[in-house]
Amino acid sequence: MLSESGPFLRQEYAETVITNILYPVNFSSSCVAMAAYVRRAARLLGAKVSLIHIVDLIIRNGFELYSRPAQQIAEEHRNIAKERLNSFLTADFPLAECPRILTSGEPATEIARMAREGRFDLIIMPTHAGFFRRMLLGSTTARVLNYADCPVLTSTHAETIAPRPLEHREWLCAIDLGTDSERVLRFAMEAAAQAHGSVSILHAVKGYDPDLPIQLNVDEQTRCVQEALRRSAELQRVIGIEATVRIAIGPVKEALLEAAGRSDADVLMIGRSPITGAYGRMRGLASAVIRDSPVPVLSI
Repeated sequence: MLSESGPFLRQEYAETVITNILYPVNFSSSCVAMAAYVRRAARLLGAKVSLIHIVDLIIRNGFELYSRPAQQIAEEHRNIAKERLNSFLTADFPLAECPRILTSGEPATEIARMAREGRFDLIIMPTHAGFFRRMLLGSTTARVLNYADCPVLTSTHAETIAPRPLEHREWLCAIDLGTDSERVLRFAMEAAAQAHGSVSILHAVKGYDPDLPIQLNVDEQTRCVQEALRRSAELQRVIGIEATVRIAIGPVKEALLEAAGRSDADVLMIGRSPITGAYGRMRGLASAVIRDSPVPVLSI
């Protein structure tokens, strides 16, 4: 169930929040398919793109190690990777305009480190229709989402099919109306305005959930919806914006994703924990939303 309240307003912000995009590549078919999406996003945001590749310097060939020093072999592997990176997707990202970054180590750690040290504002990563959607945790993309300080945009697409390009459509910002909602919504409004898009606020009110022992009745659901509208109006007042508010009712993840799927939204924006720790930035609900979302997800 979905209800709406409030005007649909495009809010203009003077601040530019995304100027540098980091695009991790591993030369796979999914990276090639993602190129047009990244290029379109950069053009829409007026941002510069840098490609990063993490070279694998682990020597697995015993004969190779026997015949030559390990340092010489590693240097050769690095040179091969550098040549391949410099010639990869040059039609989409010319070398003169789009720097290449080559480093080695654990991929997610290096991507997050370079994003931090290079002051990148956004990481855009291709995802796979197979393994990624079956098990988010353990993948490079999941670890980047866990480690990276900057926002990360992940898309839903098959192995060799490009996702629908970003356009000037509605951008959905899902918030829980908790303490971190102001930070998430501020960034969402600024990023969408930079792309000349409009933001709608999306909030899920728990409805019938077979996994819960106690269910809300209709009157309780109505009170929850009214309270969510009141709190979202107060949040908008604090930020100084007006936006459409969409209230989805049902199991939280399913309600959010159903609303996203029924919309014409380019992006579903959600918050990641700004605090690192034993469990990192990702929580169970965020992981599930990113894994199963029918539209690209911008994790803030």
